[in-house]
Amino acid sequence: MCGIVGYLGRRPALPILLEGLRRLEYRGYDSAGVALARDGRLLVRKAAVRVAELTRLTANLAGSTTGIAHTRWATHGPATATNAHPHTDAGRRIAVVHNGIIENATALRTALSASGVRLVSDTDSEVLAHLIAAAAERGGTLTEAVRAALADVEGTYGLLVLDAERPDVLVAARHGSPLVLGLGDHEMFVASDLAALVRHTQQVVYLEDGELATIRADGFETSGGADRQPTVVEEVPGDYELGGYPDYMAKEIAEQPEAAQRVLRGRLDERLGTARLDGLRFTARELRGIRRVKFLGCGSAYYAGQVGAGLVEELARVPADAEPAAEFRYRNPVVDPDCLYVAVSQSGETADTLATVEELQRKGGRVVGAVNVVGSAIARECDSGVFLHAGPEISVASTKAFTNMAVAFALLALTLGRVRDLSLAEGRRIAGALAELPERIGQVLAESDRIASLAGRFADAEHVFFLGRVRGWPVAREGAQKLKEISYVHAEAYQASELKHGPLALVDPAMPSVVLIPDDELAAKNLGTIEQVKARGGPVVAVTTTGLAVPGADEVVRIPSAGPELDPVLLTIPLQLLAYHTARKLGRDIDKPRNLAKSVTVE
Repeated sequence: MCGIVGYLGRRPALPILLEGLRRLEYRGYDSAGVALARDGRLLVRKAAVRVAELTRLTANLAGSTTGIAHTRWATHGPATATNAHPHTDAGRRIAVVHNGIIENATALRTALSASGVRLVSDTDSEVLAHLIAAAAERGGTLTEAVRAALADVEGTYGLLVLDAERPDVLVAARHGSPLVLGLGDHEMFVASDLAALVRHTQQVVYLEDGELATIRADGFETSGGADRQPTVVEEVPGDYELGGYPDYMAKEIAEQPEAAQRVLRGRLDERLGTARLDGLRFTARELRGIRRVKFLGCGSAYYAGQVGAGLVEELARVPADAEPAAEFRYRNPVVDPDCLYVAVSQSGETADTLATVEELQRKGGRVVGAVNVVGSAIARECDSGVFLHAGPEISVASTKAFTNMAVAFALLALTLGRVRDLSLAEGRRIAGALAELPERIGQVLAESDRIASLAGRFADAEHVFFLGRVRGWPVAREGAQKLKEISYVHAEAYQASELKHGPLALVDPAMPSVVLIPDDELAAKNLGTIEQVKARGGPVVAVTTTGLAVPGADEVVRIPSAGPELDPVLLTIPLQLLAYHTARKLGRDIDKPRNLAKSVTVE
């Protein structure tokens, strides 16, 4: 969940490292540091600061063309200068930056201490520097030293190693945590994310799990031995710039009409009332053989999976559900050969979801990926899948990726429905509604100022309920998640039908409730929920479709209808805006909420 950057070439390394860290800061921002090799020694600066402050602290460092850098999200040990990366051995010959968790770190620390090594940090990562240094002292190449040290390590790592005595080489190693190499003109880049590379190159190589890479300015070699051809990525530097927006979340909310258009482009067949998902690589007969669908993800990806499960059951009449990937992987699940498992992850690197994919494949499960990053671990691990086309998402709180997940799952549900019993007329209706969805999203976004005026009600609240049922239930969960993670206002989602079974005791005049009311067969019951809350003095904000009367609500936010099946996609967007404007009024650091990072690549 941290950011790694490395450079080796002819240019000064420090500006490239700092600029890369700035672009990766969304992956971790508790502390940051750099290590440069110059004149046979290491120059290290690190502190519990953001990258902007690290830039000031490194102003007097220059003269090196080789270096590594890191921005941290703490797992082992608090955010302090001592625990910040890079870590070095006692002789300050070896520097390492590490993402992941060393599971046998306690045993390794004990053994190192017994041998006379003085450990100075609380982290698991520091042991790597000492192990590699000890192996290097025995002779051989840096790659051999790294390989020997990792033989004693259990856990996950994305690792980049610098040797002050051999500044013409960097060594990278991957096991469960992403690393990508960028190829330049007599220069090489290394990072944990494309964001740090695209300003310098569009030619990249993704390290495979278990792979080591020896990197020099004129190229690289991997332990796999095969000649690795670079991938040309579509991302450009502008994709990672604010472009006049105050923060990335505002930018990514505004980009949703275009993002939804991309995920739909070339995939709708309105004449036949179906969708074409070529990435799934299933014949119609194979699709008919699917007897169940299970969506697996974490956080917002899990809630998007719940939306998808509802769509699959409704359109295809195939049993479907969603489950947190971490729960699934640890409960020794029964893997059904007739089930289609959909692994959902914006980054494609989510540790629990990736481990779930690997477990399903070990047990013969049929698993496909729904990811937003080409070349990510889940994308490579799955035989087929659906690319989300949301574009780079920088803000920790997912918005456009969540929307594109839901739209992609609507395409999947339509595809499954049309090989079964969904009629041509109904298929055309759904396909037409999907084609109009980007415009409808734009109409919802036009209500941003009105929603901002409501945010004061939530900025003053200590607790908020989000209430929905059936189609509105996963929307309520995602809405509560957004408000919690960026405004720090405590929010809970409940199925409206469960309100009277306990949670109603919490309702009072100081606790607002957001009630999701699609214009569907349950509208009357959802309107009854408002009456239950109002009878206890609770203020109500209703989020519903245009044209549906909502008596009793204190405030009403309306969306254009896309039809009952697709309205949950549109209902989510006012909740993104509500959370965003509440956080702005409270002065929160919206893109970098406390204690959180974007890509959860550790358990």
